[in-house]
Amino acid sequence: MNNTLDTLRKEYEEVPIPEELGFVVDRAIKQSLKVRRNKSVKTKWFAGVGAAALIFLVTINTSPAVANALSTIPGVDRIIKVLTLKEFVVDESNYNANIKVPAITNLDNKALELGLNEKYLKENKALYDKFQAEIKDMKKQGKGNLGLDAGYEVKTDTDEILSIERYVVEIEASSSEEIKLDTIDKKNQVLITLPMLFKDERYIQLISDNIKQQMRAEMKADPDKVYWIPGTANILPTDEFNTIKEDQSFYINKDGKLVIVFNKYDVAPGYMGVAEFVIPTEAIVDDLAGHNYIK
Repeated sequence: MNNTLDTLRKEYEEVPIPEELGFVVDRAIKQSLKVRRNKSVKTKWFAGVGAAALIFLVTINTSPAVANALSTIPGVDRIIKVLTLKEFVVDESNYNANIKVPAITNLDNKALELGLNEKYLKENKALYDKFQAEIKDMKKQGKGNLGLDAGYEVKTDTDEILSIERYVVEIEASSSEEIKLDTIDKKNQVLITLPMLFKDERYIQLISDNIKQQMRAEMKADPDKVYWIPGTANILPTDEFNTIKEDQSFYINKDGKLVIVFNKYDVAPGYMGVAEFVIPTEAIVDDLAGHNYIK
């Protein structure tokens, strides 16, 4: 297995990269390799499931009947598919969980495919284990209700771009929601990061300034909307949104526009939920590394 992963990694590193991209950060495969080298986090379960997952994905790729039997997402390109690899379910009177694990198939870059799929499997197995531990403690105390809904959505699927969102909604006394996103260049078979879209770090301030403008406009148009930006009443300075993170969550939509995403409670009260802001290209055009992705 290690030899296979090393071979795939070498193949990935030899994939030609367009000059205007500057550099490519493949966090997924690096994280996967790091996990494999760290014996303290390596388990027999994950090694076994990892091997089973590879066999399962090979079966999908080589058997149209199997692929058609699985729940594919409507609209996903026939060449590169997103499938439900596994589903963890808990269905008890006070405890309910539904966790769907996505898997990307038919990438030519098998190192990238393997790295992302192992990441998705590990993330969701960790969610399931955490949920089981929590309900065990709650049962001992003889109280509580707990719910968990985790899954995925294809945000964009064009000839150039595949953007996948993974969401986690936890419900106890209140609810929390967290999302993660991966955006893939389907033609060059690389994982796109936010920094690689720009010439330098000026994008952080350019995007942040535009988002604050959008927030102010939304609050002016709708008094029920509240964002934690400077000038908002009753907001502590420590809670104010000033700038995005260097690696802020994002995706590229079907129109080639950059969409910045914040989790619930990141920049607004909980009732506002997850917040998305489409960034006008003219606001960032001077700092774009190129126009392959952002139109």
